[in-house]
Amino acid sequence: MISWRKHYKKGLIAIGLLLSTSASIYGQDGDPKNGEKLFKANCTACHALDKQVVGPPLKGIVERVKTEGGVDKDWLHKWIKDNKALRASGDKYANEIFEKFNKTEMQVFPNLTDKDIDDILAFTTNPPAPEPPKTAETTPAADGAAAAPADKTTTSIVIISLLAIAALLVWILIKLRQLVKLGQSEDLAGLNETRVKSFSEIYKKFHYVGKGALVILAILATYGIWNWLMWIGVYKGYKPEQPIYFSHKIHAGENKIDCQLCHSSAKYGKVSEIPSMNVCMNCHRTISEYNGKYLEPGKDKAFYDGEIKKIYEHTGWNPEKQQYTGKAEPVEWTRIHNMPDFVYFNHSQHVVAGEQAIINSFNKKNPNNKIDVVCKACHGKIDTMNVVQMANDFTMGWCIECHRTTEVDMNNGYNKEYFKNLHDKLKKQYPKDGGKITVDAIGGLECGKCHY
Repeated sequence: MISWRKHYKKGLIAIGLLLSTSASIYGQDGDPKNGEKLFKANCTACHALDKQVVGPPLKGIVERVKTEGGVDKDWLHKWIKDNKALRASGDKYANEIFEKFNKTEMQVFPNLTDKDIDDILAFTTNPPAPEPPKTAETTPAADGAAAAPADKTTTSIVIISLLAIAALLVWILIKLRQLVKLGQSEDLAGLNETRVKSFSEIYKKFHYVGKGALVILAILATYGIWNWLMWIGVYKGYKPEQPIYFSHKIHAGENKIDCQLCHSSAKYGKVSEIPSMNVCMNCHRTISEYNGKYLEPGKDKAFYDGEIKKIYEHTGWNPEKQQYTGKAEPVEWTRIHNMPDFVYFNHSQHVVAGEQAIINSFNKKNPNNKIDVVCKACHGKIDTMNVVQMANDFTMGWCIECHRTTEVDMNNGYNKEYFKNLHDKLKKQYPKDGGKITVDAIGGLECGKCHY
């Protein structure tokens, strides 16, 4: 009896070990949700779940390598951590894969732990269902709640308008009745004798009033023409359609891509250039469809996928063969920000030398609308724009006002090193605000700074 119990306990232990080993072999002990994060951070540059990119699709990779190469998950651990060492050891299946994909070197990941790799493999085996995309539209309940007050306000306006019209009609009827009675009285003949019968008589009687009115009209007309002339060339709010739809909200907002990754010359040159299509292909070579959670109202996934295809058409990229066809076509972008030829503006001077000063000045003037990137001071909160628009006036007065209120960054290494004596002199010359020096004090209002 004792011997039977002893063997029974040993059997349970053996079954437990067998089950735990089986779970480890088939990749069921990983965390798919954490694996998804790791997959996006480490694998998406070259792999997708359901299609070939640079490397093969990875959905069901554990079962696939077992079927094709007769290897298990331990082999995948070795391959992911250091595939070069695995190939150098003479592993047949590893070298077959290397030859199959044109001897393209796969990145090694020695930093990934066994748990990390298990999580990634669990994600490729059983990926979580994607979350439904969010849109900027409100929910039906919110729409209904918002619509109710709006309907109530509209009804009130209609009722008030009808009452005003009714009151006006009553007043007109009363006046007409008074005129009818006046026409039937003897006082009408006497009234007609006192009436003015020509325009010349009216002018003689009220010529001072007429001249005054003409002067006022002339002043208003002159002001109107002057105001119209001052706004020629000011295009605040201008947002043209582009040949390829590009949402800064998705790229800079949702995905947190830095402005200077695409507009690199803003930091090093006079002009912030429109990035070439090669810059787009740095990412979109492997991102052939939109799988983001954000959808702009009125647009769906198919719309964004179609715009990505336009990038491929213009660059001559074949996503199926993962190679260029050599048939490229330039994109005719519509320029939004364009300074007149007689105006000199250097992006690098503002982005590098004036970066912190501009940010501090803007946030001080706009405490409820602070910025974290210097670009937003002029171009607005670009990371919230689906379609880029001109966010400010960009007039001479607008620039001058900025120079008069932006304090020079005294802690800037360049200023501190080369203009120390000048700053000491300016502090005495401009004692306002405790000796603070604004841009206008160092030549920010000189004509030759901005005009050739």
